[in-house]
Amino acid sequence: MARPKPVTFDKQKTVADNRRVRFDYLIEETFEAGLALQGTEVKALRAGQATIKESYAEVREGQVWLVNANIPEYSHGNRQNHEAKRPRKLLLHAREINKLLGAVERKGMTLVPLSIYFNSTGRAKVELALAKGKQAHDKRAATKDRDWKRDKARLMRERG
Repeated sequence: MARPKPVTFDKQKTVADNRRVRFDYLIEETFEAGLALQGTEVKALRAGQATIKESYAEVREGQVWLVNANIPEYSHGNRQNHEAKRPRKLLLHAREINKLLGAVERKGMTLVPLSIYFNSTGRAKVELALAKGKQAHDKRAATKDRDWKRDKARLMRERG
């Protein structure tokens, strides 16, 4: 019997965060995936150098790849330093990969990374989301709701 997954992931140190995704997409489900990295990539991540703004994930030949994520070269690396924007393999169970593949192919959903972080054991992980793109009117409604909540909280503070 499989061990149940925790609802929240064990994030010790967040390296990169993609906050724009929550505005542009409706998040259906999140997954925690490992990253297959080279040595200098891990050192660059520990130094806090990474961006995932334009990145996405795709399923190719039964494997999930993180595309367009930028982990710049390590400053103290030698001639065997890594390439900054190379596709990186994400480590997931076969059952999870099949679930992602079915959702992307049948439902037209997108795989987007929410954050890159280190867990309590020191492993680099990616929080991957299965998301559906929002229409312009959905984005306006979300902005309107957020503004109203902010105004309501301010009014409640003023009244006591």
